Amino acid sequence: MNISSVSSYTPSFLEPKEAKDTNEASLALKDDTQETGEGDETKSSDTITKDPTDLEPAERQQVAELQQRDSEVRAHEAAHIAAGGSAVSGSASYTYQQGPDGRLYAIGGEVAITASGGNSPQETISQARQIQAGALAPASPSPQDLKVASSAAMMEAQARQELALEKSEEQKEEEVNTYQDNQDEISLEENHTEILSLQA
Repeated sequence: MNISSVSSYTPSFLEPKEAKDTNEASLALKDDTQETGEGDETKSSDTITKDPTDLEPAERQQVAELQQRDSEVRAHEAAHIAAGGSAVSGSASYTYQQGPDGRLYAIGGEVAITASGGNSPQETISQARQIQAGALAPASPSPQDLKVASSAAMMEAQARQELALEKSEEQKEEEVNTYQDNQDEISLEENHTEILSLQA
C-alpha cells in the first residue's frame, strides 16, 4: 500500500514528488509483499471470463489464491484511506493480474499521502500523527508503510523541537519583560522616595 500501497503491501512514504510547495512530499503506501509471476498484469477490461467449472483443479486453486490476494490488497488500502484522513490524496490505485478464469484481480495497491508541513509546529505535529495513523492502519503494515510511518515520526519530532524552541523564546521574552517592568517599578519608587525626602 502506498499510503503508498503494496503490490504486496509496501507503502512508499515521503518520496519527494514534483510538488508546488517545497515542503510537500508525496508518500506512497504500497502493498507489494507478494508478486505472483503467473498471469498477465493488465488493467484491460476486455477479457473473456470462463465458467469456473471449465477450469482445471490447478487453475481453480490459482483463482482462489488470486481472490484471497485481491481481498487482502483492497482491505489493506481501505485501512490506509480510512485512517489517513486528510493526508490521503485521491483514491487507491491497483495493480491487476488476470486469472485463468479471465477476471482481473488486484495483486498490489497504492494510496498516495501528502506530507506537507502545517503553518505552525502544532499543525505539523497533527499532520504527522495523521500520516502515521494511516501508514500503520493495516493489520500487517508493509515495509513501505513502516518507512512512511518512520518518516512521519521524524517530521513530528522536528516539529516538536521547533515548538519547544518557540516556547523557550517566548519564556525568555516574558522574563525580559518582567525584569524590565520590575526595573521600572524600582526606578519609580526611588524617584518617589527622593521627592518625599525633598519635601520633608
